Amino acid sequence: MTSFVSEEELADEFSMFGVELSSEEIIAKLQELCTMHRLDAGGMVTEWMAFAHSKKNLTIEMDVLEQFERERLSKRHQKTPKTIKKENGPVIHSIDSLPMDVEGAEELYSAYGGKTPTSKISNKRQHTPENAPLKRFTGPNRSPAAPFSPASFSPASTTPAKKYISRTNSGEVVASEGNTNDFAWHGSGKEVKIESFIPEQTVSRKFKYMFQKMSDKRDVLNDLIEDMADHLQKVHNIEEFSHAVLPTQEEVTVCGRVCCDSNGKLNAKSVVLEGSIDTSAGKVIPLDVSQLKEYALFPGQIVALTGHNSTGQKFVANKLFESVALPLPDCPEEGSSGRLTLLVAAGPFTTSDSLSYEPFTDLVEQIRLMRPDVCILMGPFVDGKNTEIENGNCPVSYDAIFHAKLEEIANATENLNVQMVLISSSRDLHHDPVYPTPPYRLENFRHKHVKCFSDPCTLKINDIVFGLTSTDVMFHLGNEEIAFPSGSDRLGRLTQHLLTQHSYYPLCPPNEEMCVDFEKFQTTCFLPTTPHVLVVPSEFKQFVKDIKGCCCINPGRLTKGLTGSTFAKIAIQTNKLSSRQSLVKNITAQVLRI
Repeated sequence: MTSFVSEEELADEFSMFGVELSSEEIIAKLQELCTMHRLDAGGMVTEWMAFAHSKKNLTIEMDVLEQFERERLSKRHQKTPKTIKKENGPVIHSIDSLPMDVEGAEELYSAYGGKTPTSKISNKRQHTPENAPLKRFTGPNRSPAAPFSPASFSPASTTPAKKYISRTNSGEVVASEGNTNDFAWHGSGKEVKIESFIPEQTVSRKFKYMFQKMSDKRDVLNDLIEDMADHLQKVHNIEEFSHAVLPTQEEVTVCGRVCCDSNGKLNAKSVVLEGSIDTSAGKVIPLDVSQLKEYALFPGQIVALTGHNSTGQKFVANKLFESVALPLPDCPEEGSSGRLTLLVAAGPFTTSDSLSYEPFTDLVEQIRLMRPDVCILMGPFVDGKNTEIENGNCPVSYDAIFHAKLEEIANATENLNVQMVLISSSRDLHHDPVYPTPPYRLENFRHKHVKCFSDPCTLKINDIVFGLTSTDVMFHLGNEEIAFPSGSDRLGRLTQHLLTQHSYYPLCPPNEEMCVDFEKFQTTCFLPTTPHVLVVPSEFKQFVKDIKGCCCINPGRLTKGLTGSTFAKIAIQTNKLSSRQSLVKNITAQVLRI
C-alpha cells in the first residue's frame, strides 16, 4: 500500500483544478480511498477529474464519493480476459461479407473491377451512430459537406446551454495583479502596432507537415540538447561536459535530456539521462537523484548535473545546475505615451453540451463595453471535444461555424478602434491538427483590423513583448513532472519551466493529443527572449504571477464543461519602459468570470 496521504497534499492537488474540499468528512473519505486503492494525491485527483467530467462536472459530496468509488475506483484493477481468435486459413471476402460500412465496401469492391449487387446493399443494416458523417462526404478540412446559410446556423436552431444561462457568479474576480479598485479598463483609442518579434519565427499558412524523416527528428532533438548545453556552460562557467555513460572514478559534469525508462509515468526510480551525439554518442544511462537536495524534473527537460559514474551502469548526481531564463527584451527608454489595454480570452467559446455560443456572445458584449486597444482570442473556436459535434449533431460545416463567429466579432469591433489578434489551435476541427499550428486562413476577408498568428508566437505590441500559446502546456507538464520536495507554488514552478527551458513546449515525448512537426518545432516553438507578458491558458487554476521578471497569466478558458469560466483584462503603463527590465510593476491585470 501507499503511504498515508495528508490533508495538505489532497487540498493542494485539488486546488490546482479550482476544487475546494469543503469538509473534514470529505477529506477523511478521500484519504480512505487513497489507502484502499493505492493512490497518491495526484492519482486521486486525476481519477476524480476524469469521473467528474464524464458525469458533467459533479461536485464533491459524500454520496457522490460513494458513486465514484463504485463506478470508477473499484473497476481500476478489473481485467477483461482476452479472447484469442484462431484462424484456420485466409478468408476471402466479397461485397456481402466485407466488415465495413456499405459505402466503403462498395468503393473498395469496385476498385478491383467487381460489380456491386445493389439489391443486397439496400438491405445492409446501418451501424450507430446513425447520423455520423462518412469520410467520403466530408470536405478537406474534416467538415461535413453541408450547404451553409445564415438561417441554418443560429442560436434559434441550436440547444441553449441551460447551466450556463442559470449561472450566478458572472463578473467574479478570481485573480488579479496591481490595484484594480475602480480601475478604468477602456483603451486609449490610439493606433496600435502589432508585429512578430522575430518574423522568421512565423509559421507559413500553407506549410507541409507529415513529411518529416526520423533522421531529421533526431537532429532536431540533438540540437536542442547542444544549444541548452552551450547556454548552461556559459551561465555556470562549466569548463566542459563529460561523456555521460563512460565509467570514471572522478567527479564529472554531464548534460542531457531527462527521459523515462519505460512508457509509464516518470518517477524517481525511472529517470534516465540521454546525452547528445557530440559528447555522449546519444547514449542513455539511468540517473540516480537520491542525493539531490531538491529537483523538479519532467521528460524532455535538458539539465546539467555533477556526480559520479564509477561503473558505467548508473550516474549518481549530487548537484543539479538550474537553467536560467533568457534576458528580458530591449525596448526604448521612452515608450509611447499613456497605456495599452488588452482583453484576452481562450476557447472553447461555447459550453461542451451546446453549439449556441452564448458565452461568445457575452464576450463580444464585454469587448463593446471595455473597448480595449487589443483583443486577443485564442482557439479552439470549433472544439473537437464538444459533445454535440461528437454525436454528429452539427447542422453546418465546421468552416461555416468559424467564419460565422469571426464575422460576428469583426463586425462588432470594426468601429471601436479595437485591434483583433487570433491565435490558432490544433484542437480546431476546421484547421490543421498539427503543432506548431499555422495561422487561420482568412480568404476574401474584408476586415483589416483582424490579424492571425500561429500557435505559439512571440508578438511585439507597441514595444511590449508578449509570448502567446493556446496549447495547455501547463496541464501536460503537470501530468508528467516529479518534484522533491513538492513545494507550495506548483503552478509557478510549471510556468518557470517554460522560461528556463526557453521553449513554449519543452515536454518530450509530447502529450498524446499533440501531433508535433519537429522540423517546424525547432524554428518556431523556442522563446527568443523572456517576454514581458506570457499568456498560458490552462485547465489549472487561474493566476497572475511575477516569474523571473515576466508577468505570467493563466486567463483560464472561456468555458469549462457545461459552465462558463474566465477571461482576462490587462493594462500596461507604456510611458515607464526600461530596457531589459521587468514591467510587472507597470501592469494591472484581472481574471474574471464571464
